[in-house]
Amino acid sequence: MAEKHPISRESRLVVTVLVIAAFVVILNETIMNVALPRLMAELSVDATTVQWLATAFMLTMSVVIPTTGFLLQRLSTRTVYLLAMGLFSAGTLLAALAPGFGVLLLARVVQASGTAIMMPLLMTSVLSLIPVQRRGQVMGTVSIVISVAPAIGPTLSGIILQFLSWRFMFLTVLPIALAALLYGASKLRGAPEGERPRLDALSVILTVPAFGGVVYGLSQLGGEATVGLGPAIPLAVGGVALVAFVLRQLALQRSGSPLLDLRAFTYPMYTIATALLMVGMMALFGVIILLPIYLQQLRGLDTLSTGLLLLPGGLVMGLLAPRVGKWFDAVGPLPLTLTGTSLITGVLVALSFITADSPVWIALALHVVLSLGLALLFTPTFTSGLNPLPRHLYSHGSAILSTLQQVAGAAGTALLVAVMAATTHAAAGELPAQDAAVAGFRAAFLVAAGAGAIAIVLAAFLRNRVPEHAPAGESAPSPAH
Repeated sequence: MAEKHPISRESRLVVTVLVIAAFVVILNETIMNVALPRLMAELSVDATTVQWLATAFMLTMSVVIPTTGFLLQRLSTRTVYLLAMGLFSAGTLLAALAPGFGVLLLARVVQASGTAIMMPLLMTSVLSLIPVQRRGQVMGTVSIVISVAPAIGPTLSGIILQFLSWRFMFLTVLPIALAALLYGASKLRGAPEGERPRLDALSVILTVPAFGGVVYGLSQLGGEATVGLGPAIPLAVGGVALVAFVLRQLALQRSGSPLLDLRAFTYPMYTIATALLMVGMMALFGVIILLPIYLQQLRGLDTLSTGLLLLPGGLVMGLLAPRVGKWFDAVGPLPLTLTGTSLITGVLVALSFITADSPVWIALALHVVLSLGLALLFTPTFTSGLNPLPRHLYSHGSAILSTLQQVAGAAGTALLVAVMAATTHAAAGELPAQDAAVAGFRAAFLVAAGAGAIAIVLAAFLRNRVPEHAPAGESAPSPAH
């Protein structure tokens, strides 16, 4: 089958360069989490202030990603790549040399701007260059970036912090980023295809309160709400701005060039896949936050031990993702996504029964099974969602998907942390502190299991709708398909 649909050497090269670069920038997204306590001590800032290193990164991502659909249509792959890796490398160098917290925060914003551009660029390039019959296999490789890099980040930073200064988190990444930048600059080429849309300034302005407000508001739900705006005002402003943004895009679809073309949602499989990925990301991000807290607070593991314990799951996803892509090309999404969502939900139910005395190996085994489920979910869902889109919606579909993943990740983290905190607080008056904390974790994992059950239902409706008469994805079926 594969021989009938060859991938050109040039296409392989472009995708390989983009995958390596994307792995580096996504790895960087979670590398900071373990370092926050160290940075509080060395930069003389409190917990609320240092948390902005993570929050500002997430906010920048949510605001910049919606503009990538426009960038990918207006500029060549090479230009967008150089912009993304140039920003990321500059931010990484600035972070490594930062004399204080303010400069470090600015560096994270610059890094996030480059990171935000890279994932839509990678997915759009796969859709444009890879024959539709081979996309599952290639998307399996892309899934390594999406799922494994965030899992390895905390492990890598834990090892670095055990022996070296926090600056080496950035000094380690910088040479790889620069090498990827120079290699891509020498190998990538090509001009933008099709029409050159104009940039709608009002849409760009609306992305800041719309996506930034929603993501910030969600990130505050799980906090103490004693400082800052709290969740209510940002969520209200974000909700109103988001409605205005959607209305503006609908108007531009009729009379001009939308910043995000929402006509991608007229393709049912894209809509189902987007909803499935959002629910999956809510559960995943919540567990990524909750499991390390459980291991450190209730089981007494240090950051390095926690990172090493979670590493096997990341490796399982990395080793399995390309194989899942080949299975997808052979059997389609349904058997894979149903199995994946069932495994994820089963693990989350099992985690809701953990106690402070549960053996650590149980957490390790459950995390490996969870990773197996995620590997079976991500590749088929990404591919089935993006496959039906026509060429002119590739960049918009990728940008929408990446934006909503950020929102879903923030929502999942906020929801599960809020449930954990509320349950722990409610049980504190009746139970010892440790038992109250266990009750909080169990409640949060049970809510995540509920999200997993919704994912099972959505997965049952997912099908692979292949574009007609398009061996490399040049055209697509009508939305009715």
